[in-house]
Amino acid sequence: MTIHVVRKRTLLLSLLLIVLFLGGVLMPAARYTLAEKAPEEKKFIKWVDFNVPYEALAATLEIDIQSHTTEGATPVSWVDLLAYLGAQYGGEFSRFKKSDLTKLTERLKQEQTEVDALGANLKTYAYFKEAYGAVLDGFVGTHSIEVPDETAPGGKKLVERYGLKAFSPIARGYSYSHYDDFGASRSYGYKRKHLGHDMMGGVGTPIIAIESGIVECVGWNQYGGWRIGIRSFDRKRYYYYAHLRKDHPYNDMYEGKIVTAGDVIGYLGMTGYSAKENVNNINTPHLHYGLQLIFDEETQKDGTNQIWINLYGITKLLEKNRSAVYRDEESKEYERRYAMFEASTME
Repeated sequence: MTIHVVRKRTLLLSLLLIVLFLGGVLMPAARYTLAEKAPEEKKFIKWVDFNVPYEALAATLEIDIQSHTTEGATPVSWVDLLAYLGAQYGGEFSRFKKSDLTKLTERLKQEQTEVDALGANLKTYAYFKEAYGAVLDGFVGTHSIEVPDETAPGGKKLVERYGLKAFSPIARGYSYSHYDDFGASRSYGYKRKHLGHDMMGGVGTPIIAIESGIVECVGWNQYGGWRIGIRSFDRKRYYYYAHLRKDHPYNDMYEGKIVTAGDVIGYLGMTGYSAKENVNNINTPHLHYGLQLIFDEETQKDGTNQIWINLYGITKLLEKNRSAVYRDEESKEYERRYAMFEASTME
């Protein structure tokens, strides 16, 4: 073998060793850089099991309202109270005792502290606060509303209030019946669970917007018949009202319309369970209404990751606030009798 060939092979071997060495040093660095630039996984709540009973909702609401309307009192949020109890119970409100709520409020007074400070010691408090807040944040607050003026027969006056500003979906003066039917089986189309709450009533009963928001969908759905979807202004809650009346389901509804809690949005019926529009295939006249929570628009609004909650306790709570209505003789539509404004108009 010549000296020239030996030198050539030695040079090639040296170059190969250099490449391997640099690859071992630089490639991990390149991988590390790519990993750093990879987008972080979005963190959001993927499931909420809202089983808070009426008794707990009513008791915490009363404390909230009293704390905001009593001079010198420290304001307390009912969402914070429920979140603390939820963290204590592991979300199992079958364990709820009013005495637990009393102990909590007494401790707040004695220690002159806030629920958040006590909740910081509970591992799941932050989760329950966000989850229950997503359900209830639009229900309570300061607002202005018309009430009967006792000094002028038939007259009205505007007053400012702090309290419940969400309404029952059934207008005042109209009867209905209901029971806890969340999760019951349904078979039309495919086997599935009932992800809403049914309120049985008479055809034509005025249906009320529970919370203020923007109409997101209106029209026919094979399962829900004539239906309306309204999104809360904070976009966390999507209200679904279904099986509305045949031939005349709505009170001037269209996508993009802004509605105020307490407005008449449609009329109870029995449409649905048909691919053909305007068909009564529901056996019993009733309103199906549902509440969907949305923490991530991309993955939870549609598809298989939707979050719907049990509304039985909330329905009982909203019985405390029903919207009075009247029939306008010119339009032949039902309208709310007393206007409400979300923000204060008394300043």
